[in-house]
Amino acid sequence: MEKGLTVRRIVIAGVLGAIAILLGVTRLGFIPVPTAAGNATIMHIPAVIGGIMEGWGVGLIIGLIFGVSSFLNATVPLFKDPLVAILPRLFIGVTAYFTYVGLKRFNEYAAIGVAGFVGSMTNTILVLFMAVVRGYMPAGVAASVAVMSGLPEAIVSVIVTLAVVVAWKKLGSSGKQKSKISGGL
Repeated sequence: MEKGLTVRRIVIAGVLGAIAILLGVTRLGFIPVPTAAGNATIMHIPAVIGGIMEGWGVGLIIGLIFGVSSFLNATVPLFKDPLVAILPRLFIGVTAYFTYVGLKRFNEYAAIGVAGFVGSMTNTILVLFMAVVRGYMPAGVAASVAVMSGLPEAIVSVIVTLAVVVAWKKLGSSGKQKSKISGGL
């Protein structure tokens, strides 16, 4: 993997950041699920994908774009606080990247899926932690939200991340070399 911020990485960060914004502004980033929350969000998934595909720096940039978008479009006090809306989102792609790198030597499919799960739960846990620390909700409510919304979101993240990253890696390698995906399901 190339070191530093290349033109490719800047472009990918911009495109995935734009997708994160689009998902939030159009409400396409909310998937109805049969939980108390009513919706699972997929707006964090571009940061997960960016971290896996292009490194922790790109994941951090996309997380920043997602967080700032969430902050600017906030309709509830919780997300009008930058320590809740922005700060936790910086770590989504970073944790996804390090999870992927740490596990890919064992099985790349599993590494991608686990990275999708970890990135999603990073979003859920850190946002809820900051919401509790900043006094927006009690810890019991945050724990309930983490289970009822966070776990379904993480499952969706695993599915979408696997589909996108595997397809992206296969497309990027077609005609040039063997697929970069190794191992099996």
